[in-house]
Amino acid sequence: MSFPRYLILIITCLSMAKYSVAQQVTDILDGMAQCPIPTYPQLTATQSTEKSKAITILADKSGINKNKVAKFTGNVMLINSQQTILANEIELNRESSSVKATGDIHFQNKGIDIFADQLNISESLGATTLKNTQYQLAGIAGHGGAGIISVSREGTLSLIDSSFTTCYGASPDWQMNASEINISKDERYLEAYNARFSVFNVPVLYLPYFTIPIGDDRQSGFLYPEIGNSGKSGFTTSIPYYWNIAPNIDATITPKYMLKRGSQLMTEFRYLHDEQQGQFDLEYLNQDNEQEDNTDARYLLRIQHVGTFSERFRAFVDYTTISDDNYLVDIGSKHYNDNDAYLYQTGELAYFADSWQAKVKLQDFEVLGDNKTNYKALAQLELASHQKIDVLDGLFDVYSEVTNFDNADKTQVTAQRYHVEAGLTFPLVTPAWFLNSEFKILQTHYQQDNIPLESELEESVSRTLPKVRFHGGVNFDRQSHFWGKSFTQTLEPQLQYLYIPEKDQSNIGLYDTTTLQDDYNGLFRDKRFSGLDRIAQANQYSWGITSRLLDSANQEQLRVSIGRIVYLNDSNFTFEENQGIVADASALAAEVYARINSSWQFSSDIQYNTEDDVTNKSQTSIDYLFGENQTIQLNHRYTRDVSGITLEQLSLAGNVSINKNWQVISRVTQDLQQNRSIETYAGLQYQSCCWSLSFAYHRYITANFDEPSSNNKNRDEFNNGFMLRFSMRTKDITDMFNSSIFGYKRPYFLNN
Repeated sequence: MSFPRYLILIITCLSMAKYSVAQQVTDILDGMAQCPIPTYPQLTATQSTEKSKAITILADKSGINKNKVAKFTGNVMLINSQQTILANEIELNRESSSVKATGDIHFQNKGIDIFADQLNISESLGATTLKNTQYQLAGIAGHGGAGIISVSREGTLSLIDSSFTTCYGASPDWQMNASEINISKDERYLEAYNARFSVFNVPVLYLPYFTIPIGDDRQSGFLYPEIGNSGKSGFTTSIPYYWNIAPNIDATITPKYMLKRGSQLMTEFRYLHDEQQGQFDLEYLNQDNEQEDNTDARYLLRIQHVGTFSERFRAFVDYTTISDDNYLVDIGSKHYNDNDAYLYQTGELAYFADSWQAKVKLQDFEVLGDNKTNYKALAQLELASHQKIDVLDGLFDVYSEVTNFDNADKTQVTAQRYHVEAGLTFPLVTPAWFLNSEFKILQTHYQQDNIPLESELEESVSRTLPKVRFHGGVNFDRQSHFWGKSFTQTLEPQLQYLYIPEKDQSNIGLYDTTTLQDDYNGLFRDKRFSGLDRIAQANQYSWGITSRLLDSANQEQLRVSIGRIVYLNDSNFTFEENQGIVADASALAAEVYARINSSWQFSSDIQYNTEDDVTNKSQTSIDYLFGENQTIQLNHRYTRDVSGITLEQLSLAGNVSINKNWQVISRVTQDLQQNRSIETYAGLQYQSCCWSLSFAYHRYITANFDEPSSNNKNRDEFNNGFMLRFSMRTKDITDMFNSSIFGYKRPYFLNN
């Protein structure tokens, strides 16, 4: 006999609705380290994906009473293309257009397995119900039970007196119970009434109503709340609301309450159109209760955009501004660190042709605190061209720029800079050696205005300098034996000669120029300063040697580099004073990396002044990796001169597993020059296969950008607070390991 069409449609609705539940929980628990998931054997062979109306009923016995009721008993299996129902007995009533299944019911499709005592399908009521159910979502740990699972004629799925958890056992670690959960097939969202969350059978949260999206489509709704505490803001809580405006536009609106400061509104607006994407962020606090003498609003605004208008045009914008210098210190933001001293304000439009490119830039930095105002480039036009020539695979390069420098302080000098750099480069590169030659002319013109009296600066300055540069190196390797093992040992010497004649530049102001880092890689630059306001005299050669040990898998086990610059001229000018100093050579720059074994790693770099017998800068790290997600790192940083101040810090960071569920995370940073603590971070995390709980205490030094004359009694030198977070997702331990202001510095990266 054929199965009535209405029965097929109703069961199909049940299948589709339950599959939506499985998909939604997959989205919610994405990335979670799951508990071992029970699996159930497939009741039938792989079904066709086509929505066939034909069904098959298999049973030990069957019978028909007066051509009205068909009854199947004994291992009854009802099969169609979408799902399978297994029961002790199934009864089809043609007169009432209903189906009734009883006894050890097992409903199965691609998304879910449901076990029930009774299943009823009624065309007159337009509903399908399963009673006393237990369900297991396919492929993920989500499971639970419901007194009744009901499917309406329209496809709405309701779970009455239902539960949900991702933990297993007679008493799950956490569980959600709800009086009713409704899932609309058309709207594709889940709504829960009287939801109660419990941990170890202890109620911890009650929500009378909440919704979450279902399926792959983004849906508007509330996200997980966030709770924290800090010494500066007190107890804080925020509840984000996600607004799905359009397929390519969305927003997140987050009301945040801070016990000490008041209510803040944070908004994030995102858009995506063709190859354009961007984001607008606004954080707004109408009045800060902690500020006694200031009732002005406090805010942060950030605009970001990146995109290409065609194959050749590219645009980039990153602009941030804040209401006052101490906004980040007092309130904080996800966009910047609490101790950042400036904000990016950059806009750029670039065009790329086959052999040349053009770029227009607007660049500024909002400097925080009582510092000298900086110059902004409004605007800067750059043109660059690269033409191949037939001699030695050479290139004819031309780079030019026109820059207008302005300053918010109207008493400062303003300037227009015109620069052209043209010449020939000959890059010769082989696997065994390389030699790059460069011959260029640098022409710069400055038009400077608003020059104060008795200043060395001049209104019109032209500077013409030639530049000659040769940079070459050789790569040697051989098989060597150390410590009873075979290695490939390399020897990589390199040499550079740089010549730029001496030129008095004291009549040029400093607009975008500062000293560059003198580390090992910096030995082979062609400049000592960023920007173009100072082009250092050079009659010098740089030498450097690197040697490596590579194992049979070509993995680096040891690397040692050392080098320096030797000056052939009698003097070099300093950046600050623009006057000559006698110097035979730069500081000696060295780097060492050693992978002692799979557990121990050592890395260090140093810049050592051999003439004064002092260390200019150094950083050393020792890492001990003694298990999965178990690390201890000792880090020492030293800088002899940072704006006339010596910095020396010692940090100890680590995370240690107490057992398979508990981990301790800590970091301590000490200022060795002033003998005080800079930061203390201690965290404890419990993590099972279905939930995690994190607790952390954090105390760290903060910046203060108030003017010396101000008197704000509510701003402390240190900020401290704790965080307590429960999650139905397991968390990567690095979330806590990187929560400090310095963060965890992995080996190999010695300049971070």
